[in-house]
Amino acid sequence: MADAVEAARARIDRALNDLERKVRELKARPAPVADDDLFAPRSGGGGGADSARVEALETAADEASKALSRAADEVRAMLNGDA
Repeated sequence: MADAVEAARARIDRALNDLERKVRELKARPAPVADDDLFAPRSGGGGGADSARVEALETAADEASKALSRAADEVRAMLNGDA
């Protein structure tokens, strides 16, 4: 069972690393908002690039959430002796 837990931990670590990498890549892009705050009030136009960036962040967060959920389910199953 320890090997299975280690494998699940490795998957969780990979998912977190992927999420952190995607967030760093998205943050590295120039943002149309001066202070790079997604929740700052928008001034004027330029919403197309901003909405694409928000969509990319939401997609990355959704992918990470699903990966972490699967890994958590696997860990629970292993701890309960189901696997």
